[in-house]
Amino acid sequence: MSATTLQIDGREVAADAGMTVLQAARQAGVNIPTLCHHEKLEAYGGCRLCMVEVESRGKTSYVVSCTYPVEQDLVVRTRSEKVDKIRRVIVEELMAHAPDSPELQRLAYEYGADRNRFEKEPIFCVMCGLCVRYCAEVKGEHAVGFIGNGPRREISFIPKRAAQVCWDCQECFTICPTSYAQAAYMLTEALAFPGRRRTTLP
Repeated sequence: MSATTLQIDGREVAADAGMTVLQAARQAGVNIPTLCHHEKLEAYGGCRLCMVEVESRGKTSYVVSCTYPVEQDLVVRTRSEKVDKIRRVIVEELMAHAPDSPELQRLAYEYGADRNRFEKEPIFCVMCGLCVRYCAEVKGEHAVGFIGNGPRREISFIPKRAAQVCWDCQECFTICPTSYAQAAYMLTEALAFPGRRRTTLP
């Protein structure tokens, strides 16, 4: 695979053609925050926290780094006043939905986010889709999915399928940034197939 040379935060970085900016940055040891990215999953670009500033052919733009492909001589800035502002507002919006998420609290501290800027609508889920995509793409089980549209969109375990496969898996719990996946599963378990509760979770 041919190599591509780009600049990330003033450093020359070599990346394989076909890689994304996020992959190239992480390979070079540069941290870019994200909630919806997982190395085993297809790029999603849902949370937008990995937004970076790129300069190509004299034009500057702001792109989601987990889906933006590297290109020769691309200039990437992972931190700037505008990038930090974008991330700060995103964190503030997400904290209105999941104010107790340890990861969001860490990001709020890092970017100086106002945790109370937006009116609280605690649904405890940031719609990163990690649980849905992991179950489908890695496990091939499709036991959890999105339901509804727009502001009514949410994740839900499919009771019949969840009763068959989730009991001995629960891998989505560990990748959920807000613990909502575990709560949603426990609710499904209590309503759809009671009597199967573990005394401790893996």
